[in-house]
Amino acid sequence: MRYVSYLAVVFAAFFSQPALAQNWPVKPVRIIIPAAPGGPLDTLLRSFLPRLHQAFGQSFVIDNRGGANGIIGTDLGAKAPPDGYTLLGTTNSMLVMNKAAFPKLPFEPLTDFEWISIIMSSPFALCVHPSLPAKNVKDLVAFAKTRPGQLSYGSFGPASVPQFGMELFQIQTGTKLTHIPYKGGAPAAMALVSGEVPVLLDSMMNQIGNMRSGRVRALALAGPARLTVMPELPTLAEQGVQGADTEGWYALAAPKGTPAEIVRRVREAIGALMKTPEVRDRIESTGSHIIFNTPAEFDARVRSDIEKWTKVARAANIKPN
Repeated sequence: MRYVSYLAVVFAAFFSQPALAQNWPVKPVRIIIPAAPGGPLDTLLRSFLPRLHQAFGQSFVIDNRGGANGIIGTDLGAKAPPDGYTLLGTTNSMLVMNKAAFPKLPFEPLTDFEWISIIMSSPFALCVHPSLPAKNVKDLVAFAKTRPGQLSYGSFGPASVPQFGMELFQIQTGTKLTHIPYKGGAPAAMALVSGEVPVLLDSMMNQIGNMRSGRVRALALAGPARLTVMPELPTLAEQGVQGADTEGWYALAAPKGTPAEIVRRVREAIGALMKTPEVRDRIESTGSHIIFNTPAEFDARVRSDIEKWTKVARAANIKPN
């Protein structure tokens, strides 16, 4: 009888999935963002809320759960009920860099989520304070090599994308800089503008305004090709540094087991948003790129990025603290 009861529960759960997806949503949907308000991921997803409300007839609300390099909020998203009423905004820093640097996580990036899509990416740029006597990457490398360990670079914190990117840059150029971690992207950007730290690898989205105003000097784009919004900025590869591309990407996922129909409907709604001139122009004006890939492409990207950055973490001995 106990076995029969168990089978009844299993079959009931299985056959209730289509009905759940068909009626969804009947109440507000929460989007967990494992970061404080005001960052690129938060700003991006907040801009979607009115359109999502219009598409589904229910409110979508942001739940900011920052802390521990995004681990707290990401774990909360992984362990939420897979009923479609919790989604997760995420980044390569939260999924990839944490996996590469932390020996143990409370969640498993490769198995604990249903991928919806990587929405966009923002290439990083190698920036310096204008007081630093470096006009290009060659100048910076020469300056750093005459002062091994004396020149510092900032980051968003231990095991953040800027640290990984700068450690890869040092491996490729044979330089040695000292890492100064800050508590997030905003403090790191302020430290560069004030001259507190002379070097920062930061996303174009964060720094394009400072570049144009002259408050920081951009030496190179850490991407595969120049950007139309700043065509005068050469890439690292153009200046002789190969294999050091670094970018941040921003995505939407759901807890593992979320019905496929709900994942499909959310993905289609985001895809419709990406096609609007308003959204496309806003994203591209910051030097960022719309990606909007499939769940299978999302999964392949996470796997390849984890492989790439785990090698960097081991070579540079990157630690989470």
